[in-house]
Formats: sequence, structure tokens, C-alpha cells
Amino acid sequence: MNKILLSIIIFFLVVNVAAFITMLLDKSQSRKAGAERISEGMLFFMATFFGSVGVFLGMLTFHHKTKQWHFILGIPMLILENCALLYFVYTYIAQYLI
Repeated sequence: MNKILLSIIIFFLVVNVAAFITMLLDKSQSRKAGAERISEGMLFFMATFFGSVGVFLGMLTFHHKTKQWHFILGIPMLILENCALLYFVYTYIAQYLI
């Protein structure tokens, strides 16, 4: 495995673990009255910035944001977008860095 692919995989894993933990934190805050929550915009930002798999797994694991249509439709679409962009970066951009 070359260094660029390994770097992309590590980056993807770190961002998705952070997104998953963010979903856990927001779910735990949602159970407390008057607690400060993480905005939906921030969750979508994290999903757009390659954290869509972590947000989606957080949705399924913690049953969080599963009744909101924009999460049910938007996050899987962002997974496709993230995968396509990572493929583009690896295929076309990484060849110029080697």
C-alpha cells in the first residue's frame, strides 16, 4: 500500500471517528434538560467534510436524528459524495504527488 493511500485512509478514519463521537455527545446532551446541543448544521458540516460514515453509524447506533428526513436522505447522499471525492483525489490528484 502506498503512502498516499494510507494517508487518505487514516484521514478518513480519524474524521469519521470524530463524527461518530460527536453524534454520541449530541445524543447524550439531548437527554439533559437545558443542555447545550451540537447544531444540525455542524453535524452536516462534519458529514460533508468526509465524516458522513461516522454520522450515519452514529445515527444507527444511537438512534439519533433518525426521524428527520434531511438526515435520512442527506447523509447517505453525502456518503456517496465523500466516496466519489476520495476516489477522485486518489486517482487524479495523487498521481501528481508521486
